[in-house]
Amino acid sequence: MRIRRTLRIDDHRQRQLSRAMQLILVGLIFIGVDRGNLGIVVNASVGLGVTYLPAILERDYRIPLDAGLTLWISSAAFLHALGTVGLPGSEASFYANVWWWDHLTHALSSSVVAAAGYATIRAVDLHSDAIYLPNRFMFVFILLFVVAFGVFWEVIEFGISRVAILTGTGSVLTQYGLEDTLLDLVFDTVGGLLVAIWGTAHLTDVVGALRSRLDGTTR
Repeated sequence: MRIRRTLRIDDHRQRQLSRAMQLILVGLIFIGVDRGNLGIVVNASVGLGVTYLPAILERDYRIPLDAGLTLWISSAAFLHALGTVGLPGSEASFYANVWWWDHLTHALSSSVVAAAGYATIRAVDLHSDAIYLPNRFMFVFILLFVVAFGVFWEVIEFGISRVAILTGTGSVLTQYGLEDTLLDLVFDTVGGLLVAIWGTAHLTDVVGALRSRLDGTTR
């Protein structure tokens, strides 16, 4: 079953929601400039770029991303960028004021990472007769992949935070301590687990398109 059917979102509604997120992200960029906050500007700019990624993948690489998948990717970037700002008139961000915001964005972002990892390795598995990956291994692979990526991300986050402290500049990414890092990894695992249990069935078309591209490169 495709995500579009599950969520009952058609292409027209998806485009409307995507445009709304893009307009808000542009507004966040201006808010960041007005506040002199580099973190808001960078995160909103990256988020804006990610919202255009599904259209680029479909147009240039012919990877089919239905409305649900497109919103899944865009929402992860949008909510992360939004979390760096907060309510109008408040200098405190959602990440600082809303205790569950960081958990939500980590679970959602890690689910996108898990989906990308699964689709890629599954396509390689189907493409090559020399590789055989049992379904049980795929389940473990998704979890290990997303946890490894989560650790890598936390290292980057720590490094950027330390550089910002040493240079006295605003940090693009913020780390709130060891407990926060461990919780981030827990919710990264939750996102990977959701994909491992329910998400793989929705990625069949993507896997098929990636396999076709691999088959085409070897002919």
